[in-house]
Amino acid sequence: MNGTPFDLTGKVAIVTGSSRGIGRASAELLAKMGAKVVISSRKAEACQAVADGIARDGGDAHVIPCNISRREEVQALVEGTVKHYGRLDILVCNAAVNPYYGPLLDITDEAFDKIMGANVKSNIWLCGLAIPKMVERGGGSVVIISSIGGLRGSTVIGAYGISKAADFALARSLAGEWGPQNVRVNCIAPGLVKTDFARALWENEDLLKRRTATTPLRRIGEPHEIAGAVVYLASDASTFMTGQTIVIDGGVTTAAV
Repeated sequence: MNGTPFDLTGKVAIVTGSSRGIGRASAELLAKMGAKVVISSRKAEACQAVADGIARDGGDAHVIPCNISRREEVQALVEGTVKHYGRLDILVCNAAVNPYYGPLLDITDEAFDKIMGANVKSNIWLCGLAIPKMVERGGGSVVIISSIGGLRGSTVIGAYGISKAADFALARSLAGEWGPQNVRVNCIAPGLVKTDFARALWENEDLLKRRTATTPLRRIGEPHEIAGAVVYLASDASTFMTGQTIVIDGGVTTAAV
């Protein structure tokens, strides 16, 4: 891999929510490009299965379970990564929740607070702990997995969309604050991707048919189709890019309806 700007040999990455879906695909590709990857989600057993698979393919992965809604666990994740690997270069904030599906003004305070806490506040915690570690090494890259839900209105996942729009603003502000220390912060906004997280959206045949009919590529995405952008943003291929959002949605946000 020497000679390619996508080579991540010697780099260390944390990927939250990496036991499945986009997080797993991203962790696996980061490892293939040479990064040492910390696999993290709430369940250690599910994380270990991913780490074992990476090891079988010749990669280096370590498991640190973490519930991103608990600050002490987020702290243990970052500190444990540095203790195990001695450094931290890449942070992929992928884990998110959406406990509510319905009209925005009917959401309970508890559900709204849970969405904002897990999808926004946890990213602030992660960045607050991880970015100084990157600065110690001369720089690094933060990738926040947002959503086109932050770009469009929704009659059923409005609160989730609010949290994802906040991620765009978070990336822009942190990019400005930490750019002088060579830390880059960017977002990826996937469209509908075939993950367990979005199962309610793609398992409904009528909903899926309507969605794909107005998507230029006439299909939904697969997790591995997001992972390539994660590697791009984590690598030296994107060293002049910060505070930006890459939309990967099959063209749905550009399509005439």
